[in-house]
This record gives sequence, structure tokens and C-alpha cells, in this order.
Amino acid sequence: MTTPGYTHAHIKAFLQHNYRHFNAASVVDAAQGWVDHLKSGGKMFFTMAGAMSTAELGVSLAEMIRQDKIAAITCTGANLEEDVYNLVAHNHYQRVPHYRSLSTDDEVALYDKGFNRVTDTCIPEDQALRVIEGHMHELWSTAEKEGRRFFPHEFFYKLLLSKKLEKDYQIDPAHSWLLAAAQKNLPIFVPGWEDSTNGNMFVGAVMSGVLKGYSAMRVGLEYMQVLAEWYTETQQKNHIGFFQIGGGIAGDFPICVVPMLVQDLERDVKKWSYFCQISDSTTSYGSYSGAVPNEKITWGKLEAKGPKFIIESDATIVAPLIFSYVLAS
Repeated sequence: MTTPGYTHAHIKAFLQHNYRHFNAASVVDAAQGWVDHLKSGGKMFFTMAGAMSTAELGVSLAEMIRQDKIAAITCTGANLEEDVYNLVAHNHYQRVPHYRSLSTDDEVALYDKGFNRVTDTCIPEDQALRVIEGHMHELWSTAEKEGRRFFPHEFFYKLLLSKKLEKDYQIDPAHSWLLAAAQKNLPIFVPGWEDSTNGNMFVGAVMSGVLKGYSAMRVGLEYMQVLAEWYTETQQKNHIGFFQIGGGIAGDFPICVVPMLVQDLERDVKKWSYFCQISDSTTSYGSYSGAVPNEKITWGKLEAKGPKFIIESDATIVAPLIFSYVLAS
């Protein structure tokens, strides 16, 4: 699926002709590396930090999921929920293109109007967060009463697949990456989910008595166990690549599964065989986001001879180009 007037093949040709050096060349090399990885029978694991859902990365990411270019995803809790917020409340969002020059009073005015700002985009509290909160309370309460437990993404899958939100869609549902993932039942892992609006809502529901406790929600440590089993099974037939947007827990949590399997469980598993990170964090001292790929070799995460790429740029610009290149191949 592409915008009328151009195709993925056009974008691929443009990149190959124009992106010849420095970060631009890395974009083409990483994209071709992804293509080669898939053609050789590999699977690609995708991680997403930052506010990519509010940046509407789903416009291009959803198609990658539908076409099986991505085998599993790790993302922050914010990216999980914000894709759904955008799906049902997009018309109520407010863009602030002059965000760099906002005064403190301007920020207070946005807050008073019920807007939560993410760079140049304001998420409407009432039309997005509170609408989804009501649906989640119902799902959480039902699970608690039935004595069942689910992961955060599974509750979102239930909500989307129930079609209860369809009448409220304000964007083309083909642009929702989480809906595409739900329809594929794609494995998703959400470390540190409590550091999200939905996670805060869950704690609030417990503290206010809407829920009796935390029994209905499975979170981080259990996510790692499920990821470990997924990785162990998948690597038996496929070598697995690692494509990372941003840094932090979304990247560090899943990449650590390999040394955990080898060192703590003494399993003979393959290391990640491809690595690429898009980040605006420059190489720095002691920073995970700014660490060069070779550092990960010393931690037992990456194959020594596998392709490794660092693209120091804005993922909202670069990732859709790479996706289009991969989709054209």
C-alpha cells in the first residue's frame, strides 16, 4: 500500500540513486541488509522507543506487518497505547508546528484545554485517553472476575478485535500498526509497561477499588520468559535480526534475551545475526543508546560477523524510507 502517485519501487530507486554517503548510505545498506536477511530465510525482530505511534509511523509500519516483513515487536507502553489513541481521536489532535517557541504560559494553556503535548502534536485527554480507559476498565475487570491473566498488548488485541471501536475510527484503519499486529496475532513484548498512561490507569483502578489487585495483568518478567521461549523456538529454523528505533528499555530488554538464554539457561542458541539502530543519540560514553554495535559483541548479544548498522538520524524520517525499500524488494 502506497500513496497514489508513487510506488515503493520508485522510493527504492530514489534511495539507491541519491543516498550514497554517510548516514544516507547507511540507510540504503541497512535496508538492503534487511532484504538480504529475509531472502536468506531470516526473521526480523523490531523494537520501537520514542513516540513513534504519535508520529504516525503506523502509516508505513502496518504494511510491513501485513506483508510479514516483521516477525515480532518490542515497544514501550506509550507506543502501544498511542497507536490506538490516534486511531479513535485523530480529528481531535492539535498540531503545534511552532512548538520550539512555546512559552510556559502557552504550555499551561494547552494543559488547561486538556492537551498532552508530544513535540509538535497534542493528544486530547478526553477524546483519547479517557475513552480507551473506559474500555480497558471493562476488560481488566472481566479478566479479574474470571481469574484470568493477560499481557498489556493482549488486552489491546481483545479491544481491537472486538470491533467495539470501529464506529469511532478517525483514520484509515490500514494505518494502525497495532490493528495490523492484532489481526496477525503478532508476538509483542512491552517491558516497563507501568511507565505509560495505561499503566498509570491500571494502578489508579486498583487504588480506587475498581480492581481488587494486580492479578489480571502479566508484565515485564513474564514477558521476558515468553520472549525467551519465542526466541529459542524461532532460532531453530531461522536466524533472527534486530532492527531498533531509539534506545532505552525497548531495545535493551529484548536484545538481552540471547545472553540470558546462553549464560543463565545454558541453551545453545544463535546470536542476533543482523543489527541496525536508528537513533539521534551520537556515540557517547556509558550510553546504551549511543553505544556502537560492536560493544554488544562483548555482551554475547551479536554475531561477530553479522551485518551491523548505525543510522544517526530522525527515525520519523528514515524508518518509512527503509520500510518502503524493503516492501519494494
